[in-house]
Amino acid sequence: MFSTMAFSPTPISSFSFTNPTLPRRISSVPSAVNSKGVAKDLIFNHDGSATKKLLAGVDMVAELVGVTLGPKGRNVVLQNKYGPPKIVNDGETVLKQIELEDPVENVGVKLVRQAGAKTNDLAGDGSTTAVILAHGLITEGVKVTAAGLNPIQIARGIEKTAAALVSELKLISREIEDHELAHVAAVSAGNDYAVGNMIYDALLQVGKKGVVTIEQGKCTENNLQIVEGMQFDRGYLSPYFVTDRRRRIVEFQNCKLLLVDKKITNPKEMFKLLDNAVQEKYPMVIVAEGIEQEALAPVIRNKLRGVLKAAAIKAPAFGERKSHYLDDIAILTGGTVVRDEMGIILEDAGKEVLGTATKVVITKDSTLIVTDGSTREAVEKRVSQIRKLVENTEEEFQKKILNERIARLSGGVAILQVGAQTQVELKDKQLRIEDALNATKAAIEEGVVVGGGCSLLRLSKKVDGIKELLDNEEQKIGAEIFKRALSYPVKLISKNAGVNGNVVVEKILSNDNMGYGYNAAKDCYEDLMKAGIMDPSKSTLRKHSPFQEECHQNCPISQEECHQNCPIFQEECHQTCAISQEEGQHQCPCPCQTQVLDHLAFRWQMMAVLMQPTKP
Repeated sequence: MFSTMAFSPTPISSFSFTNPTLPRRISSVPSAVNSKGVAKDLIFNHDGSATKKLLAGVDMVAELVGVTLGPKGRNVVLQNKYGPPKIVNDGETVLKQIELEDPVENVGVKLVRQAGAKTNDLAGDGSTTAVILAHGLITEGVKVTAAGLNPIQIARGIEKTAAALVSELKLISREIEDHELAHVAAVSAGNDYAVGNMIYDALLQVGKKGVVTIEQGKCTENNLQIVEGMQFDRGYLSPYFVTDRRRRIVEFQNCKLLLVDKKITNPKEMFKLLDNAVQEKYPMVIVAEGIEQEALAPVIRNKLRGVLKAAAIKAPAFGERKSHYLDDIAILTGGTVVRDEMGIILEDAGKEVLGTATKVVITKDSTLIVTDGSTREAVEKRVSQIRKLVENTEEEFQKKILNERIARLSGGVAILQVGAQTQVELKDKQLRIEDALNATKAAIEEGVVVGGGCSLLRLSKKVDGIKELLDNEEQKIGAEIFKRALSYPVKLISKNAGVNGNVVVEKILSNDNMGYGYNAAKDCYEDLMKAGIMDPSKSTLRKHSPFQEECHQNCPISQEECHQNCPIFQEECHQTCAISQEEGQHQCPCPCQTQVLDHLAFRWQMMAVLMQPTKP
């Protein structure tokens, strides 16, 4: 068994393919050697040296990322070539920076990096736990395969155990209550209850499905700002519109809004509406796809003369999203969007197309619209229509856009402004708050389980029952490997707190109370659920789509990278991987599982194939 690698320093065994006829002798790898004759390194596992190097890479990742786990986890300093260094406690950020000099060890890094990255992408948190579990599977697996057991059967046992534990985890998960949101956020932020309470206050005001954003603040303390109404990232087109010179903003009370779904090129098109605004003495805000300088100049001139109170901004978003955005603003303000397709011509439009707002605040890069609530029924009807669109939409990005529209119309927006003394501190706090916010949203979506690694440890008690359903003894050994790996997170949390992990595991399992566990922050044993130590179910175990079009994005090693990074060649994949070509038509040769624990099972499976000693 051997693998191809696009590296050249200090290989175990290497051959330079410079003869154009030589690749024909290894026809089982059609794309491993390209026509340009790029040298490849062939790493043989005769004496298990390749496995040892891969395991060394995995150990390196687990040791570096593992120090951040738990309430007493340490920070990691990352070098930054183009700015100040980063001091972070975020496992996913650390994972991205790991690159080892030895190419074989670096393959081991890549095998577990995807487990953490995929968990973070889907759940927003939990990358460190995913890496520690992967490390546990590989470490325990190496011990048994060294005795000569079949690694492929062991890998299948691990996969079946992972699938069964998914159902078990769902049974012990429960919905989160409102007052527990602060606990989930605080635990994810490293037991920082100031952050947890701020996120709880934000969700309390905008709703559980409201939009909460994070941005850099202008002071040294964290602040929460709730925007009532609608806010979008578009500022005034000219600083001449400014009404408050000190704050450099435009602020109008009881103004009208002109919504135009096209570019305004001729100033004569707006004369009728602007003249009406002058006569009745109300301010006007023009929201259009764009306004040419020729059309904008008369508006600015009359504003500077004091004849007209007006401002112009560019419509938010682009294309179809821009049209939807204008429709939402029209519903909120009671106006009508001027569109040629609808038979409404700007030059002939009257006062009836204008929307109304009690207050409009425009800065150089954002606009806030506040209404008096008179259009509430129309807004609620619009929101219900958009919710039906969400239910009928499968694409995640489109769902996100539709949910943002719902939040803009109904719940407002909460802005968490992160403050710090230095740029280094700001980056660290921002990453912690992002993790806390993602964990809270995950808990709202799929519920919570006992934190502190105890939920995974409790699952290990279910493995003995799962063993009885497996096909052979080697698969049962795979289940036993998974059982041991499930205790790794608790042991590491305890180690970071300065306590013997084996003692902690034994004491937790001796108590039948499902909520009982070790509180590393207070160094005591108690009911963790009552103490507020809980984790989102989603970050503990998360499904993702296995559809054909997502295979190359979700599969840990894509088809294009297989010959360079995968230790198994394409032809051998169909014999060794859990998903064969017949079972998964046109999928990449490496298995693309649907659960995070299955990502970890796959990691071990790849290692298992490498652990098979090759015959000289």
